[in-house]
Amino acid sequence: MFIKTGDKVRVISGKDKGKEGTVKKTLSAKNRVVVEGVNMIKKHQKASQTNPQGGIIDTEAPIQVSNVMLIDPSTNQPTRVGFREEDGKKVRFAKKSGETIDK
Repeated sequence: MFIKTGDKVRVISGKDKGKEGTVKKTLSAKNRVVVEGVNMIKKHQKASQTNPQGGIIDTEAPIQVSNVMLIDPSTNQPTRVGFREEDGKKVRFAKKSGETIDK
């Protein structure tokens, strides 16, 4: 998967098109990512000892990884991601600027 936890991404399709956020979690087996503030759903929470109030809470749901694009750190624009080898390590780079993403 070309997106990692902590990356800044922009949604390119779906109901939240145009929104930006950071990746909180990646689900590589299902090709999905959880992005902060994107694809919000209402979850009915039963009262428990940790949450005695219970009720309806807003939470992020996973979104398909093909619906998000990585934001290029240098140009602040969405870009595709490529892989190359530097010093014997496989690193990601932005296709638009050619800049290495992984430091």
